Amino acid sequence: MTNQKAAGIAARDVCKSFGDHLVLDKVNLEVEEGTIVSLLGPNGAGKTTMVRILSTLIPADSGAMRIAGHDVLTDPDGVRAVIGVTGQFSAVDNLLTGAENLQLMADLRHLGRAAGRRRVAELLDRFELTDAADKPLSIYSGGMRRRLDLAMTLVTLPRVIFLDEPTAGLDPRSRRTMWHIIRELAASGVTILLTTQYLDEADQLADRIAVLDQGRIVAEGTPAELKSRIPGGHVRLHFADPHLLHSASELLPAAAPNQDQLVLQVPADGTVDSLRGLLDELHEARISVERVTIHTPDLDDVFFAVTGSHVTGSHVTDQPDEDPAPQGAAQR
Repeated sequence: MTNQKAAGIAARDVCKSFGDHLVLDKVNLEVEEGTIVSLLGPNGAGKTTMVRILSTLIPADSGAMRIAGHDVLTDPDGVRAVIGVTGQFSAVDNLLTGAENLQLMADLRHLGRAAGRRRVAELLDRFELTDAADKPLSIYSGGMRRRLDLAMTLVTLPRVIFLDEPTAGLDPRSRRTMWHIIRELAASGVTILLTTQYLDEADQLADRIAVLDQGRIVAEGTPAELKSRIPGGHVRLHFADPHLLHSASELLPAAAPNQDQLVLQVPADGTVDSLRGLLDELHEARISVERVTIHTPDLDDVFFAVTGSHVTGSHVTDQPDEDPAPQGAAQR
């Protein structure tokens, strides 16, 4: 990705193998400051491995990486000082209250007691956790725990945040709340790398998307750019009886009829002019249409188009996306 703004994240030719399994194969990735880039891909494609390398949790085999100007290889402490990481699972202490979890993180980051208390109060208010601040985490819902987890990441105002499937398992309302928080962070200038299995989440949040498959970036661009590259847009014409469907099928030989549903699927690009032309043609032929629905390619179509040969039987879906090393490394 080549952009004019400064890069919050810049990675070039990143490679990583676990034994004989090549997980990342010369991956290039750039994220502008204050933007959200979503990294998509099938299970085992290398998304979490890429996040763990960029956040200094595991080393790459080769490649050059800089985070907010700090070199990942030669200045890992500098990288850790400017990043926050929210992993796939909430890294909170169940024996502490919400406020105590945040205060612990403030103490670990050496904010000082007074500054730490102020920061904890700010975050509890921002994430709507003030009422539950002194309650044990056993009463927290999944959404509350994820909000607390993200709040802990923000104790030291990181310039770059890695969000690894931050809304996994949340209900729709909690997901929307997290989306709002993520958008606010980017608007405030924070650089965000987001991995997610929810394609609608990437479509809603990401300024740019990179699709990782078999260890390589196979597609990248804005959501609109990626969707525009995929054929398959069509108009579905719904008819009241089989005779009208038959007449329309004869008029439009390129269309595909569905006799059971009384639907004719017509290839189209979804533009107003093409739809108007189609309806005018049917009107002139005195063929009445009961209902019209329009389908334009979405990120599901993009995902399956660029990874489809690998998600329906390839070994990649069954390979781990994790370093088999011990899991005790710090997640922040």
